Amino acid sequence: MNILLLETFFTGSHKKWAEEFQRFSKHNIEILSLSGHHWKWRMHGGAVTLAQIQPKAKPELILATDMIDLNLFLSLTRKWSHNIPTAIYFHENQLNYPWSPTDADVKLQRDNHYAFINYASALAADHVFFNSQYHQDAFLNELPKFLKAFPDNNNAETVEAIRKKSSVLPLALDLKKLDKHKPATIEKPNRAVILWNHRWEYDKNPERFFNSLFELQEHGIDFRLIVLGECYEKRPAIFEITKERLADKILHFGYAETFEEYCKWLWTADLLPITSTQDFFGGSIIEAMYCNVIPFLPKRLAYPEHIPAEFHSTFFYDEEDFTSKLQRRIMDVKYLRVMDTQQYARKYDWGNLISVYDDSMLNITIP
Repeated sequence: MNILLLETFFTGSHKKWAEEFQRFSKHNIEILSLSGHHWKWRMHGGAVTLAQIQPKAKPELILATDMIDLNLFLSLTRKWSHNIPTAIYFHENQLNYPWSPTDADVKLQRDNHYAFINYASALAADHVFFNSQYHQDAFLNELPKFLKAFPDNNNAETVEAIRKKSSVLPLALDLKKLDKHKPATIEKPNRAVILWNHRWEYDKNPERFFNSLFELQEHGIDFRLIVLGECYEKRPAIFEITKERLADKILHFGYAETFEEYCKWLWTADLLPITSTQDFFGGSIIEAMYCNVIPFLPKRLAYPEHIPAEFHSTFFYDEEDFTSKLQRRIMDVKYLRVMDTQQYARKYDWGNLISVYDDSMLNITIP
């Protein structure tokens, strides 16, 4: 089957997912992409740019991701795309994604348009994939409220139409690649090693994460810290504060330049406290869990899907108990180091999901 995959924000986890799907699939997947910059402009104009590129092979399926205006792409390519089934894969969506407090579009009330692009693209697609059950429920449950905000002709019935053609297709990851870079000997410090391996952005709530570490430091609790993840020019000030205040505890601070280096630090870490205010799946968490880093999770967002319910008391915390429970986890480091969290992460490896992906693509038809 020839699949045309449209990705207008080709960087980070979006790029990795597209290239790995292409590599592991039995289908022939051609990727049309644009660099991962200027996300708002990609949602507005990316479809125009990609529509000017002629696919190498005639597609039997068009698979778009959430950063493109699918309707605009299809209208501009209707000479050859009019009878081809379409699907959209939601890594995230702009209806539920929290906006930066510094973004001018919120104050100017221009922010709703990006959510409308997601809504209209989902309405146009023949099938809609979400990377988690939480993501699907959050989007579809919020849509009625979003549509009611418009003055008339709210088209509320379209929500049910989207729901009927939606399903969950979990994010797949090349987790076995982490095994290839596992150090022959893992040298762990005598103290618990805490890990941050997310983007350095507001939605990951770094203030809550690092302020809790400052509090533990003041109480004399010793630990070591690894800070990884993509960092941008405009990043929360808390990172520079942390670099200074916890200097004597830091093993690594900054983006890992190679995948091998990234893996080394994952295999070294013990504990992954999560404070994010938004996460539609949590790929970096799954990668850490595969390396037997113990997650410390809030019982919300997509996280409860990753671990069987009977073990939630071990890995989840109540918001008001975060710092005190984190302290106990740090003190229990010897216990942590014999736990096996890889067993919960394996289900997301491409080896276990690729047949699900491939079969799902074959089942998409024009109604």
